[in-house]
Amino acid sequence: MRVDIVTLFPEMFDGPFNCSILKKAQERGILEVSFVNPRDFAVDSHRTVDDRPYGGGKGMLMKAEPLFRAVRSVKKRGSFVVYFSPRGKRLNQALAKRLSRKRHMILVCGHYEGVDERFLKEVDLSVSMGDYILTGGEIPAMATLDAVGRLLPGVLDKTATAEESFADGFLEFPQYTRPRIWKGMEVPSLLLSGNHERIAQWKMNKRIKIVRDRKETIYDERNDSSAV
Repeated sequence: MRVDIVTLFPEMFDGPFNCSILKKAQERGILEVSFVNPRDFAVDSHRTVDDRPYGGGKGMLMKAEPLFRAVRSVKKRGSFVVYFSPRGKRLNQALAKRLSRKRHMILVCGHYEGVDERFLKEVDLSVSMGDYILTGGEIPAMATLDAVGRLLPGVLDKTATAEESFADGFLEFPQYTRPRIWKGMEVPSLLLSGNHERIAQWKMNKRIKIVRDRKETIYDERNDSSAV
């Protein structure tokens, strides 16, 4: 997969993309990541990429033309353009899987108060990280590519992604490792029994309970503004 990230701050990606799984994916040639700076496509001598919004309002808005030119500089047949916005589709595991099937993605990172609405004609999908505001689209781009990159064939063992949280609609069961007793807390004895059938049932029961408890917590939070 090739990914071009349109951003005013490409240096923000140095750490996350140069270590761990994403670094290995790039070294193996499974993932190729490049950056495009809209300032390089500004039409004035000051390389202006933002301006005041019509109709008033605080903050600055990213201009359509530099973004359009930046995207078009790397866009080709089959490219899929993603823009990060609170109005977008919520990123989840199912969406990450769909995006992992794309051969070329262009991730557009907004900044300031957002982008000129007319630029969105160039976008195939708007994606949201959740109901909160960040200073720009760089962190959402990192999170999206991390979620997508680990699903690319050859990056991880198939079983690693087949049995994890959200793979089948459930969350992972509690897991333990050595020592058997730590700070007075013991590993459940069933996990040491060697009875694989009972262990499998225990895991499934735990997964069901975690999902049920999580839904109840989400419901409570939505109805209690003081919830943390």
